[in-house]
Amino acid sequence: MSESVLIYNALCLPAPDIEALIEGRIIAAIPRILLNPGQQFALYPLDYSTNKLSIEQYYRLNFLPIAQSALAQLTSQGILLQPKQISLLQNDEQLQLPLLSHETVSIKAWAKCERCQILDKTNNLDILSQLTIWKPEAFEAILQKQPHIFLAFLRVYHLPQLCEVAANLNIQEKVGKFVGLPNIGVSEANPVLNDRTFAQRKRQLEKLEPALHPELEELQSAIASLAISQPAAKELDDDIKAFLGWSSDKLIKQPDVNLAWINDIAKLGDRSIELEEKKNNYQAGTDFENIVRDSLEVLGFTIDYAHKGGAGGLDLFCSKPYPLFGECKAGRKIPNDTAVQLLNLGMLRRPDLFNQAAKLIIGPGEPTTQLQDAAKIQGMAIIKPETLQKLVKLQSNHRNSVDLFKLKEYLKAGQCDEEVEKYIDQVYTEMSLRSQIITVVKPRAEFLATLNLAILL
Repeated sequence: MSESVLIYNALCLPAPDIEALIEGRIIAAIPRILLNPGQQFALYPLDYSTNKLSIEQYYRLNFLPIAQSALAQLTSQGILLQPKQISLLQNDEQLQLPLLSHETVSIKAWAKCERCQILDKTNNLDILSQLTIWKPEAFEAILQKQPHIFLAFLRVYHLPQLCEVAANLNIQEKVGKFVGLPNIGVSEANPVLNDRTFAQRKRQLEKLEPALHPELEELQSAIASLAISQPAAKELDDDIKAFLGWSSDKLIKQPDVNLAWINDIAKLGDRSIELEEKKNNYQAGTDFENIVRDSLEVLGFTIDYAHKGGAGGLDLFCSKPYPLFGECKAGRKIPNDTAVQLLNLGMLRRPDLFNQAAKLIIGPGEPTTQLQDAAKIQGMAIIKPETLQKLVKLQSNHRNSVDLFKLKEYLKAGQCDEEVEKYIDQVYTEMSLRSQIITVVKPRAEFLATLNLAILL
């Protein structure tokens, strides 16, 4: 179905399990109750808590870094904190206070149950472990408390944008169970896996067929951390995931790199000046914000669509590969209060991340002297749409050529178009050098390979 339907509840699962479902690494969850085929629900992330096992005992070694990262992210966002013993009296009497650092929880995906299988100790739990993220010890711990394991096969879909829902103070006891939600409109327009890939994975898990390529799974786990910052590693990581069936065709996930669209980045910035003079600055600002978000996605940033600008809203926030807060300004001048707006909105929305995050102001106009001074004090980079367009062209023409961590070093406080263009020139120089080296080395390598073959024959 492509039309929207309403869901009104969520299945509470540990954050690592949900991350694995969203990545396509697994297609199943372990609820505490039997689910019915066709049930639809959101996926509510919780802190790790199950059967008194440590995280190292619960998750397989090749998934452990991702599990730890998912929990660290949950903690850094301050979604839910476990009750802690806090000493309030001199005689060291302890009061247990449940702590809640934020009033909302971010939900990224929803799921539909395709089947709920009942397993027990007679099933091959070692094979089940190979096909999932959990160790055999995790299954054994569950079976010590109950006679069966419920294994729910879930078809997972991305939400079009993050959904913020009210947090539940006593939610931890709901792991593997349902909680009510306000109605959320969802559709099947954006599945994690396509029909064919999901069907193959489901059949393999139903029959408990051994993993076909365990060595590749180990390799993927080894390069997962490198893929965050190294373009070459990310490309290999994407290839391996696609081959293992953890993701559908990579090309589906590639951003739109239509050159005509990219050429509109600077034009839309100029158009915003014209519309401002015609007193239509709201539409100019909206169009400009949208194309900036699209541009940052092409570069490799993960956009948090919960922040979409508008009156009193943060124009853009990128969560990966590092936090980046942005303010888009249409018009002939970038006004004095832009830095103050970005500072106030960033601290209001994500005070836990703002101070250490990258901060970017993008606009076609000239920043005032007062803004330049404020941006330098607050560590905010200012660039023009033309510079952003050059970066996006570079990335679209030469896949993974833009290293976002290196780019961050060139996002200097204040107007930094020249610095960013230095980085762009550097990338082109390095690509030219590599091309020359390949041109020189390749014929010799082919000759040596031919010579070795001749000797063998």
